[in-house]
Amino acid sequence: MKTIRWGMIGCGDVTEVKSGPGFYKAENSKLSAVMRRNGALAKDYAARHNVPRWHDNADDIINDPEIDAVYIATMTDTHHDYALRCAAAKKPIYCEKPMGMSYAQCCEMIGAAKANGVPLWVAYYRRALPRFLKVKELIEDGAIGEVRVVMSRVYTKMVDTKTPYFAWRTDPKQSGGGLFFEGACHTFDMLDFLFGPIVEVRSFAANKARGYAGEDLVTASYRFQSGVNGTGMWCYTTDIEYEMNEIIGSKGRIQYSTAAPGPLTLMRGDSVEDLGIVDPPHVHQPIIQSIVNEMNGKGHCPSTGESAARTAWVMEQMLGEFYAGN
Repeated sequence: MKTIRWGMIGCGDVTEVKSGPGFYKAENSKLSAVMRRNGALAKDYAARHNVPRWHDNADDIINDPEIDAVYIATMTDTHHDYALRCAAAKKPIYCEKPMGMSYAQCCEMIGAAKANGVPLWVAYYRRALPRFLKVKELIEDGAIGEVRVVMSRVYTKMVDTKTPYFAWRTDPKQSGGGLFFEGACHTFDMLDFLFGPIVEVRSFAANKARGYAGEDLVTASYRFQSGVNGTGMWCYTTDIEYEMNEIIGSKGRIQYSTAAPGPLTLMRGDSVEDLGIVDPPHVHQPIIQSIVNEMNGKGHCPSTGESAARTAWVMEQMLGEFYAGN
């Protein structure tokens, strides 16, 4: 098996634990070089993670003949540009989510990758995590009978938009939207993984608290091509922190959290079973492993540009009217 040599563009918070170590801990994988516009921070990251090379220019990663694939770990507003440049250099791409600022950008990224004969994967890493694979297994094995509807709920307190973590995530010019756009895409990608494409959406989005420019309240109903119905409510200006998805079938229910590492609960009649599946320490590692395996001709990564673009389409349907009026 060939060792895949990775180059990483961006060394922010997501790369410290969630993703970065996965590239050098996965089998037949090596993190060969990292880039950040601030060279001192790139150098520091490389030293702490034992990465051989660091750069302050993305082209040094993209055009390096000793780099086999590129991980784009920057803010959403740069994904499209970096992906097109990687595709032109014929480098396989693993791009952070949200995939692009718009559905149109996602389609252009897919087109560029296809035109240059390179694969494009997107960091919807939950598709490879044991906890979510268990949810899929339960559904497919008929543990709750025929699925009728799925409901998602998110309630959070107002965030401090002055902190680095939330500043760009609440700026539509950098993230593509508000906290819903930046975070709820994980939920919709997982629903796509479980039930197939969403084909119809009805939604209302608003900014109630005026704490930042993007949406802070979204309510929606949607229909999957498979026949399952869905509904959701996301409010980012409440007095509590709560997030849960519930899949309701003819013989039972499954509850799971998208963002938190638990719980995963199977309920049938009066029976309540906590399945207690924990996430690995580096949550990107399983999907990184699937990419490395695919590049070595073994299996396929479950999160592609095409599947991620479907989620981008759903998000655009939900927020299009809101941003058209703002």
